[in-house]
Amino acid sequence: MPKDTNPLAKAVDKAVDKLTDAVTDHGPAAEIPGRPGAEPPSLDEPVEPRGPLPPKPDQRGPDPFTATGQPSGDTPESRAQGGPFLTTATGTRLPDTDHSLKAGPRGPVLLRDHHLREKITHFDHERIPERVVHARGAAAHGVFQSYGTAASITKAAFLAKDAETPVFVRFSTVLGSRGSADTVRDTRGFATKFYTDEGIFDLVGNNIPVFFIQDGIKFPDIIHAGKPHPDREIPQAQSAHDTFWDFVSLHTEATHHTLWNMSDRGIPRSYRTMEGFGVHTFRLVAADGGTVLVKFHWKPKAGVHSLVWEEAQLLGGVDPDFHRRDLADAIEAGAHPQWELGVQIFPDTPEQTFEGIDLLDPTKIVPEELAPVQPIGLMTLNANPVNYFAETEQVAFHVGHLVPGIDVTDDPLLAGRLFSYLDTQITRLGGPNFNQLPINRPHAPVNDMLRDGMHQTAVHAGAAPYRPNSLDGGCPFHAPDGYVEVPVPVEAAARGRVAPASFDDHFSQPRLFWLSLSPVEQEHVIAAYTFELSKVYEQAIKERQLLVLARIDPVLCREVAAGLGLPVPDGAPEGDPMPSPALSQVGKAWPTAGRIVGIVAGPDLDALRTVRQAVLDGGMVPLVIAPTGGTLTGDGDPITVQRTFAAARSVEFDAILVAGAPAPGADAQGARDAKAGVPGPVDPRVALLLNEAYRHAKPLGGWGQAGDAFAAAAVPAGAPGVVLGDSATAVLEEVTGLLALHRVWERFPSALA
Repeated sequence: MPKDTNPLAKAVDKAVDKLTDAVTDHGPAAEIPGRPGAEPPSLDEPVEPRGPLPPKPDQRGPDPFTATGQPSGDTPESRAQGGPFLTTATGTRLPDTDHSLKAGPRGPVLLRDHHLREKITHFDHERIPERVVHARGAAAHGVFQSYGTAASITKAAFLAKDAETPVFVRFSTVLGSRGSADTVRDTRGFATKFYTDEGIFDLVGNNIPVFFIQDGIKFPDIIHAGKPHPDREIPQAQSAHDTFWDFVSLHTEATHHTLWNMSDRGIPRSYRTMEGFGVHTFRLVAADGGTVLVKFHWKPKAGVHSLVWEEAQLLGGVDPDFHRRDLADAIEAGAHPQWELGVQIFPDTPEQTFEGIDLLDPTKIVPEELAPVQPIGLMTLNANPVNYFAETEQVAFHVGHLVPGIDVTDDPLLAGRLFSYLDTQITRLGGPNFNQLPINRPHAPVNDMLRDGMHQTAVHAGAAPYRPNSLDGGCPFHAPDGYVEVPVPVEAAARGRVAPASFDDHFSQPRLFWLSLSPVEQEHVIAAYTFELSKVYEQAIKERQLLVLARIDPVLCREVAAGLGLPVPDGAPEGDPMPSPALSQVGKAWPTAGRIVGIVAGPDLDALRTVRQAVLDGGMVPLVIAPTGGTLTGDGDPITVQRTFAAARSVEFDAILVAGAPAPGADAQGARDAKAGVPGPVDPRVALLLNEAYRHAKPLGGWGQAGDAFAAAAVPAGAPGVVLGDSATAVLEEVTGLLALHRVWERFPSALA
């Protein structure tokens, strides 16, 4: 949508202004986002009683609604801890929480210490069962604004023109535990809770448009196969092991999703640059009763970008929280992530197929060239949670949370999810009243006749929680405009554990995906399969997977076999589908707002100030890198240092600028910093920084004596994407143009081109 007609264009401009303000020096303490509290701490322990600090400006808790969906008028303060003094859970003030009640200074601890028992007992019960899948997550609050373009195909009120709906979005990995790393190769969850006036609508999707299985009954199998081996509980959050490849090489309907996982989609650059998909086909119902079938798509305004594999591996150690930190920091800085919600629309025919593609098969896509994605609204994430556990951990999604105008189809995987999600929430959250938790509360009145149960926080009135009744005046009544499942005819058939013949095609769409990728993306797929299968112990499993690859593409199979040192098996793909350019992440230009530019400081502070301000003016985040922390002083305002040579690593930056050739810092000692173990005229940490960024195909620029720094890093001065010049701003301008393409892929030409 053009900027002048985008309903949130002004909000985007304000976000850039906030970003500039957030990283502009306002004194010695000025920093990038990430400050832990609302106020800087004092050096000494505070002793003057005061109440709790408020949340940071970027944080927002669940909207104030009661357990039964009524606006409560509560303030954030009324829901948080209050008062200046320590108390028990029942409000009794306490003078000490550092010492147990004892019989004398060296005597035994007394059983009557009620404060000790309350404190320890509550601590012992702090944890709830983590999610079996999608345990590792990050989330944010936001708003969805409808364009109104879906109003003709659905009566859902939140999709009417200019309707604004609060949302809460949780991103996640599938396989790992809560303590696993963010940047593992895995599918990502993309779950959105819409707090509509008609009830909750949960769009629970992934960053990959297909799934490993076609029927929900197989879900325990694929997850058991992907999880760590049950004897050793390793590897964590990985698919590079025997049980996973044993399953997917035998259960070939997993081939399409596995190929997506082995592509760059399996290691996104950030949640902000990740697509989302509803995976299944849904049915929309219009006000006149007409129906269409749709697939939901989330398209990031920042573009779809990924890490390279070495970056993902480095980040697992350098910053295992990289994705959740990136999301929170961007929101705190005012660079609010945005996605357009779009739909592919298909006629609702009895066959539920489109152009020969079975719309009930969740292992299939419909290429966008056959059914374009039509934008229907814009989502902006504009606030971080106040409390991870209360919001991100306790949010409960369910594909059965629907509103009038949206219905499910007979997708057999979706059917299994409709059962499983409800059952899971009851187990995790301690009972059937999980929808009464603040983060899950609907923004519509609730009168459900459901009573009692664990953690019941509503205080129900009345005497007749049943229908029909007269004791409560007949309330609640049936709603004439309530949710109605579409009365789709069900064809008479014999019962059986069967699937349609169209579900038997497991290879045409993986071949479509492979042929749609650019050569560099195909290189990454080959490398991913080779790496993953090299971790497999059993030779038979490797050979069996090569048989699967032979049915996708001979080049893919041949190159992976060569990497494994195995013979190329017989086999050939069937057909050559027309490639779908929409499936490739390469070849487009994207906005650079919110991208992170590292600037290695040099002696010319005026040039550094100028280029830093230019980065800010472009809506990007400049991080100044210097030998030590603190500030750089000289003529003009001091410049805050955000990263030291010891702390900086290339994986944090989208591009790097170098203001000269910095000499080794005082701490450039191998005994203190292993990155400084190779001495030279340029600080070896800077040389490593540039060498890594060069190998990861990132744009690089420099002025002054920067050529010496590139030479020390073994970076060819004339290589693609390496910009040297006399003017810092001119260098930045050229680097920004390269940054819009995300990577300088031509730096390393593919042998497959």
